[in-house]
Amino acid sequence: MRCRFCNHQLENVFLDLGAAPPSNAFLTRDALASVEAYFPLKLFSCAHCRLVQVDEVQSHASLFADDYVYFSSYSPSWLKHAQTYVEQVADRLNLGSDDLVMEIASNDGYLLQYVAAKGIPCVGVEPTAGTAAVARTKGISTIEAFFGKLFAESFVAGHRTATLIVANNVLAHVPNLNDFVAGLAVALSPAGTITIEFPHLLELVEHSQFDTVYHEHFSYFSLHTVSEICAAHGLRIWDVERLPTHGGSLRVWLCHAGNRSALPSVSAVLEQERTAGMLTDGYYEGFQAKADEVKNTFLEFLLAAKREGRRVAAYGAAAKGNTLINYAGVRPDLISYVVDANPHKQGRWLPGSRIPVVTEDHLREDRPDVVVILPWNLREEISAQLAYVREWGGVLATFIPSTAIS
Repeated sequence: MRCRFCNHQLENVFLDLGAAPPSNAFLTRDALASVEAYFPLKLFSCAHCRLVQVDEVQSHASLFADDYVYFSSYSPSWLKHAQTYVEQVADRLNLGSDDLVMEIASNDGYLLQYVAAKGIPCVGVEPTAGTAAVARTKGISTIEAFFGKLFAESFVAGHRTATLIVANNVLAHVPNLNDFVAGLAVALSPAGTITIEFPHLLELVEHSQFDTVYHEHFSYFSLHTVSEICAAHGLRIWDVERLPTHGGSLRVWLCHAGNRSALPSVSAVLEQERTAGMLTDGYYEGFQAKADEVKNTFLEFLLAAKREGRRVAAYGAAAKGNTLINYAGVRPDLISYVVDANPHKQGRWLPGSRIPVVTEDHLREDRPDVVVILPWNLREEISAQLAYVREWGGVLATFIPSTAIS
């Protein structure tokens, strides 16, 4: 296998989680009688550009099909994050009715609804029909397509370039990075801005966040690597922000290379990465042991609860939770069910483990002894929501970045 950015041969294994079904391939009742497709979940680090990437690329279309079950608007904290961003960027770039905002992977209109509310023209690019349909009910013009250079050329020819392009948590989902970033350069107006948010690889490594590894994520990024990818296509990072989302993310601000000079924030994060050793092979060695330690602790906890007669449920049918559950080999005998607010997941079963997804009413009625919060990055929000679990003596637990039971 060769690096999907620089084409160098990949030899250094970063993490091997065995084989698992795609983390968002939730099962219907009829599908329970069928055999699931399992794919290797093995990551390599490129010794040349330092891109961490999965070794097998599934069909993009099969991962992001019409019945895709992830809808961004079911997370109140994510909606607040989007609204705050829109307020910030509209003010910083002085956006108005003469501009165009394009969001790539716009999902159900979770972000563009706030752009439209300001009277700023906007368009979403979203490949999954279900989420695109919901966005249209909010009045958001949405094109069902995968973004790339050919799409950008066609869009610009029929419309115009965008003043602002937003790409939140989509870069990791792109199998052809060079085509995607080349498309960004084509779709961007001469003086325009791109903002891209992505989980920071440094945080993943430092805090053992191996559950963010799943088949939809083809790549995992440092600022160093993103800077190189963008520079190869005539784009420059001129600012970077550290964000708390997804366990620690970066938001980079880009322009065409001939425009703005980089702010000190860019060199500060690059220096942080260099000091941490992210430009060396050694940094990427030993992560397997970190993942195994988390897995073993998680499994030992569940087995002890089983022996003691304590009943365990989970909250949040998130893709990261499926990675943890499947790597640990957990089945419904250890976690009876998982609660999720998304009705598109309710009444289905988790891929691999086949743990049923239920409503929160079921949790209130069942009163389990332990509720494992799978989307640990939302622990504060979910803990407040589930505070009533403690009324019957139940506890809430997370296992990443470390074990926390309360």
